Amino acid sequence: MRALITGINGFVGGYLADYLISEGRYEVWGLARAPERAPAALSGRIGLVYANLNDAKATAQALLTVQPALIFHLAGQPFVPESFRDPAGTLSTNLLGALHLFLPIIEHRLPVRVLVVGTYEEYGAITPDDLPVDEDTPLRPANPYGVSKAAQSLLAQQYVLSHGLDIIRVRPFTHIGPRQNERFVTAAFARQIARIESGLQPPVMQVGNLGARRDFTDVRDIVRAYALAAERGERGAVYNVGSGRAVMVGDLLEMLLQASTASVEVHVNPELMRPIDIPVVVCDPRRIQARTGWEPRIPLAQTLHDILAYWRETVRRELAGPGS
Repeated sequence: MRALITGINGFVGGYLADYLISEGRYEVWGLARAPERAPAALSGRIGLVYANLNDAKATAQALLTVQPALIFHLAGQPFVPESFRDPAGTLSTNLLGALHLFLPIIEHRLPVRVLVVGTYEEYGAITPDDLPVDEDTPLRPANPYGVSKAAQSLLAQQYVLSHGLDIIRVRPFTHIGPRQNERFVTAAFARQIARIESGLQPPVMQVGNLGARRDFTDVRDIVRAYALAAERGERGAVYNVGSGRAVMVGDLLEMLLQASTASVEVHVNPELMRPIDIPVVVCDPRRIQARTGWEPRIPLAQTLHDILAYWRETVRRELAGPGS
C-alpha cells in the first residue's frame, strides 16, 4: 500500500515512517516543503515529494505524482506558545493545509483514505466532570492552536458529509520521545540536564508549570495507533489516542533528575507559563481500543530513559564538533 506522510520532517513523521517501513506492507512517501528539509535519516528509504501545503497547486501536483492509497496528515504548526505569538499563521497553516489536500482529492477523484491528526487541545477548557475525556466531550479550545485543529477537524467532517471523502480523525494526547524539539516539556527538561552534566550551563533548570497533570504516551506507541486507525477506523469517525493515565509534570521532572549524575536546582520561570493552562487532562481511549485493539506498550520510565539518553548523545556530539 502506498502511503504519503505530510510533515515527514517532523518529530512524529519520522517515527511513523520508521513504523510503516518496519511493517513491510507499505511503500512510504513523504511530503516536505523543500529538499533541504527532507529528513536525512530516511534518505533512500522513502520516496519524497516537495510542496508547501499553503500552495494549493503544488500540493495537488504532489498528490497526483504519488497517487497514494493512504495519507497521514501530520503537517502543521504544533506549538501552543507559538500559536499565541502568531495566531494568524497557525490558523492559516493548520486549516488551509488540510483544505489543500481535500480539494484535489475531490477534483481528481483520487481513491485515497486520509488520517487527519488533531490534538486533545481541541477539547480545551476541560472540567473535572469531563474526565476522562472521550470523543463526545464538547470542543472548547483555549488557545489558537486548539482552535486551528478544531477547525481542521470540522472541515474534515464537512467533506466526509458533503463529498463522501474517506477521512478518519485522531486526537492524540501528549506524546513524547527521543528526537522531540526542546520547546516541548520532557525534551526541555532532558536537554537542560544533559547540558548541566556536561558543564555547558550552570546547575539550574528553568521550568514552567510543574503542577499540571497530563496523559503522556510514547510517540512510538502513538504512531502504531495512527496506522491501526488508518487501517481499521470507521470513515468519518474520531478517535482519542492516549494512555488513560494522568501524570504530574513535576513527577516526570523528578524521574529525570533521579537519573542525572548532577545536582540540579529547579527554578520556576513565569515566562514559561501558558496564558491558560488546564490543571488535569486524561484521555478515555476506549473507542480506539475497541475498534483496533491498540494499547500503549512502552512504560513511561523507558520513554524518559530514552529521551535523556538521546539528549546526552546530542550534547556529546555538540561538544565533539562536526563529524563526530
